[in-house]
Amino acid sequence: MPSDTPAQAHSESATHSDALDDAGLALGYPQMDDTHREFLALAQLAAQAPGAALAPALHELFEHTQAHFLSEESRMEAVNHKLLGEHRAEHQRILGDMQRFCDRAEAGRGGMARAWVSDNLMEWFGNHARTMDSALAADLCLRAAGEEDAAD
Repeated sequence: MPSDTPAQAHSESATHSDALDDAGLALGYPQMDDTHREFLALAQLAAQAPGAALAPALHELFEHTQAHFLSEESRMEAVNHKLLGEHRAEHQRILGDMQRFCDRAEAGRGGMARAWVSDNLMEWFGNHARTMDSALAADLCLRAAGEEDAAD
């Protein structure tokens, strides 16, 4: 039976495969990896959403991505991550693009929005995860290891 909402479809698709591991994008920091799995599932749903389902799927992806980026930025601040400014600027650029494509889809012009998600956004995410997010995950893992050493 098909899912009624993108969130239900995400939950069902998460049990079938792990797109993050399949794409070689797992960072080894569970909180970030879990958020990235959710992002990939929602992006895939948006890219495949038919007609009128596209705008709500993009909106759900946008809301998730805003929370995702705020969480990452809080982690960067907590560890005084040296790439915070550059990383935050990338997040703001993508959120701006995503908002424009949400607006287009809501106005019934979803073709370009769908193509942007499946092509540009997914390519950007792969590059972003392999570079900026992997550097952040490394800093977070080092900090966690240091805290464990201090506790011993």
